[in-house]
Amino acid sequence: MQKYKLTCAIAAICGSLAMGANASSHREAPSITRMPTVDSTDFYAFNSYEAGRDDYVTMIANYIPLQDAYGGPNYFAMDPNAVYSIHVDNDGDAVEDITFQFRFDSMLPADGEGVALEVGAEGEKKSIAVPLKNVGGISAGDQSKANFSEHYSVTMVTGDRRTGTAMELEEANGGGAMFTKPLDYIGNKTFGSESGYSDYADSFVHEVALPGCDMNARVFVGQRKDPFTVNLGKTFDLVNYVPVEGDSAPGADDGGGFPGGITQSMENDDLRWKNVTALAIEVPKSCVTGSGNGVIGSWTTASLPQARILNPMATFDKPEVNGGALTQVSRLGNPLVNELVIGLKDKDTFSASEPKDDTQFADYVTHPSLPELLNILFKDAVNQTLDTDFATLAPTKFPRLDLVTAFLTGFEGVNQLAMVTPSEMLRLNTGIAAVPAEQQSAFGVAGDDLAGFPNGRRPGDDVVDIALRVVMGRLCHPVPVAGEDTDLGLCAPEDAVVGTVPFTDGAPTNAGMMDTSFPYLADPIAGSE
Repeated sequence: MQKYKLTCAIAAICGSLAMGANASSHREAPSITRMPTVDSTDFYAFNSYEAGRDDYVTMIANYIPLQDAYGGPNYFAMDPNAVYSIHVDNDGDAVEDITFQFRFDSMLPADGEGVALEVGAEGEKKSIAVPLKNVGGISAGDQSKANFSEHYSVTMVTGDRRTGTAMELEEANGGGAMFTKPLDYIGNKTFGSESGYSDYADSFVHEVALPGCDMNARVFVGQRKDPFTVNLGKTFDLVNYVPVEGDSAPGADDGGGFPGGITQSMENDDLRWKNVTALAIEVPKSCVTGSGNGVIGSWTTASLPQARILNPMATFDKPEVNGGALTQVSRLGNPLVNELVIGLKDKDTFSASEPKDDTQFADYVTHPSLPELLNILFKDAVNQTLDTDFATLAPTKFPRLDLVTAFLTGFEGVNQLAMVTPSEMLRLNTGIAAVPAEQQSAFGVAGDDLAGFPNGRRPGDDVVDIALRVVMGRLCHPVPVAGEDTDLGLCAPEDAVVGTVPFTDGAPTNAGMMDTSFPYLADPIAGSE
């Protein structure tokens, strides 16, 4: 009984996050704000929907939030002392069975001296290193003018991330185990045009061999446009808008929805001019599902050595000395958990924790504060506007079994692993066929599209609106499954008086905003047009 209570408590916290679900994991904990290079912003896991890739699953971990495209001259390199990981649990014990570890190294050309120019009058010239990361145009076919490069390795660990069997991945064509990352999108004078940067970045998609797997994988690391859309500033200003659709349908522009409600506009997306750095890997399904039921749980972490001592005589190669055991400082599975659920004093603890230990956060869920906060902010206004007398806008059925299912255990027969261990990670059924981009519903499972969130997460899934609706009790009402309204039996309509209300932050997301092939995320915003 105690374990059951803890399960329900954790579920409520992970589900209730969506009451304020208008931000993803950008600067979500106090400590990580001081280390943006290891701050995970979003995590995606989905069945590949690129044509001809039905047998593959794609996982994408985005890092370094809120990148301004013009952020030169150094732009946004990864931390060469960090280990960035994507973990896969394929049996349901909330412990990783496979981990892909990314490690980076920054290099200067000319034997580490960098590009230099001859400066001075004839006979008095000196060779002077340039201050920029490039000294001319760069293209897929000519990268000789680059003055900086990042290389990385990918290690596949089978078993425990610390003690399992580790093997470095290598280029499938025999090109070795060191891969290259493209420069960030400095601007169109450097790369010629948007298509010029696209061609350049595409040349950094690497095909790699997986140990013990008959098919190859693909990997890409590089800057991308932030795919997440969110009404960020107003949301954290006590939700400074009415979070209900103001039109009769999204984009109808008729004001026929909730009086004063927010309407869909890209102007509501505070991240529309921001970039991130994506770590993307596409792997054959058969090589990550193990002996389970075809459902996998996955999440990303970043770790740093325990000690960092600054070098008082810092150089490019040695700005500091790092040592000690690797210590996890960032963690992300489902969006929105650490920002909007975990108490401020424990956010850094969550960043350092593992899914198997998630019962430690149960106290935050037994009495979740976010649903009540939204109720306090909007109940009186709703009652006055609609001439109603709702005692509360928040769902009243406890424990919140609807949220247990949606966020912690998965739906039986959809995305529930063979062993059910309530824990916070993104669950994906690899046996459910991918839906082509043009046919995807941005509302995922709630939009009668079983291939979308919370069955994994695709870049075009509007997780903000989905999570808002689920946490406000959408699953207490019949939902469309295979075209028919279905009662899930998790709670009743009277338990959620506003469960069918179209909650939204007004910042639209859909698959049409992304690419349709690996690595799926759109090219980054240019630093200069």
